[in-house]
Amino acid sequence: MNGELLKTRRLIIRRFREEDLNDLYPLLSDPVIMKYLEPAYSPEKTEQFLLRHGLCAKPDIFAAEYGNRMIGYVIYHPYDETAYEAGWVIGKGFQGRGFAQEITEALLNDARMKHMDLVIECVPEQSATIHIAEKYDFHCEGESGGCLIFRHTAR
Repeated sequence: MNGELLKTRRLIIRRFREEDLNDLYPLLSDPVIMKYLEPAYSPEKTEQFLLRHGLCAKPDIFAAEYGNRMIGYVIYHPYDETAYEAGWVIGKGFQGRGFAQEITEALLNDARMKHMDLVIECVPEQSATIHIAEKYDFHCEGESGGCLIFRHTAR
């Protein structure tokens, strides 16, 4: 399938390629984008992140491609026995354009086809993520490690 995981109306969610490092570093090194995640990455930490999570045998992150350009990444991997975890990080210039909603819809559909729930974790300050979780009928299960846990039940 050429490394392609899912398609949305405007995005291709695909496996990472080595050349994506050039687009991934500006994303992960930006303190505004990383505000709710962790401290901004160095070039070395970005390369390690890509190797460990995107270019490995069983990736848990995938490139979000728009117009032949990687504009962010998508988190999608098993969370527990009944659910996958979903998430996204979108680069500047592409935020506020509905891409996170498209990603959420695609991951919800994929999880449903697998008869799995979908979970989103975020810190309480991530109002945009909470808005999307609420819009797509995720329910808050509580908090763990400083993150709110939202679950959309497939059944």
